[in-house]
Amino acid sequence: MTYYHSKYGTYKRKKKSPSKYIKWGILLFIVLAIIVGYFLYQVVYKVNVWTPEGKNISIYIPSDATYDDVKNILYEKGLIIHRKDFEWWAGKKDYPDLIKPGRYIIENGMNNSELINLLRSGNQVPVMVTFNNVRDIYQMAGKVSKQIEADSASIVNDLMSPEVLSSMGLTLQTNSIIFIPDSYELYWNTSAGAFIARMYDEYDKFWNAERLEKAEKLDMSIAEVVTLASIVQKETNKNDEKALIAGVYINRLNRGWRLQADPTLVYAIGDYNIKRVLNVHKNFDSPYNTYKNGGLPPGPICIPSKSSIDAVLENKNEGYLYFCAKDDLSGYHVFAKTNTQHNRNARKYQKALDKMRIYK
Repeated sequence: MTYYHSKYGTYKRKKKSPSKYIKWGILLFIVLAIIVGYFLYQVVYKVNVWTPEGKNISIYIPSDATYDDVKNILYEKGLIIHRKDFEWWAGKKDYPDLIKPGRYIIENGMNNSELINLLRSGNQVPVMVTFNNVRDIYQMAGKVSKQIEADSASIVNDLMSPEVLSSMGLTLQTNSIIFIPDSYELYWNTSAGAFIARMYDEYDKFWNAERLEKAEKLDMSIAEVVTLASIVQKETNKNDEKALIAGVYINRLNRGWRLQADPTLVYAIGDYNIKRVLNVHKNFDSPYNTYKNGGLPPGPICIPSKSSIDAVLENKNEGYLYFCAKDDLSGYHVFAKTNTQHNRNARKYQKALDKMRIYK
């Protein structure tokens, strides 16, 4: 105990209670905790994402992207409200070392915690990859490369690779047969190799036991069916007459006739603006010229649709050996069993073309 002396006497000096220090310490800790908590709330949980018109927006993070690349993607789109807060929390969550490529859907009103957890997770949203009405692997690759990360050159190069072709039992002339036009769900960062592997799986599923049995009955391989289907597709876009046209060509093949299919000649020449095949065209030297060569051409002249493939497998044999476009230019055809009938039909169509001033 301490004593205090004065001229008035001696007094006991009261010692301050330790509990007061503790109370003040606790109070200070609470105040600091509130300040830190408020700061963390502002950085972590306060809204920090803005999207135009409040709509969800897709961002695409490339496979070789760095943290700086991701920031540039977000910043260039104006998605981040407070950049320093985003970067501080991204650092705390080790995101710079955990970049995951792909397509991510960013929602308006997200906070930093939600955004970074999404990007760290790798839970990307797939894209629907669609291709149809394509002539060859080059057009197909061009369309697909606009929908996934793989570039068209990589897709084409893989399809030209002897190792890849050998593994799938294909050749340079038949490498397009594995592509069945449709819409497929894929991750955006799908590589060229992974895309081709997926298409081969889809091709394998498409060619089920039922279709293989139908091809066997026609005494045709898959490549031959698809090749004929490609000719049928180029002859008409009318699904309800594809089986009849397929029947005509199968009748010709069975008789040992040349197909004399105009679309194969157009493909051989490479001039897709030809609207009227002339006699001069028929002398063009190419294995795809079915006016000069017997049987089917070496491979498909386009990537045919499912309907065209099934039209060959389920062809209608009505005994027709000829067909010609209708003179009403409707896109439909008239069929004939004799050359005399066919010539009459052909003259009507030629007159219609002359009237429309279509001479080549």
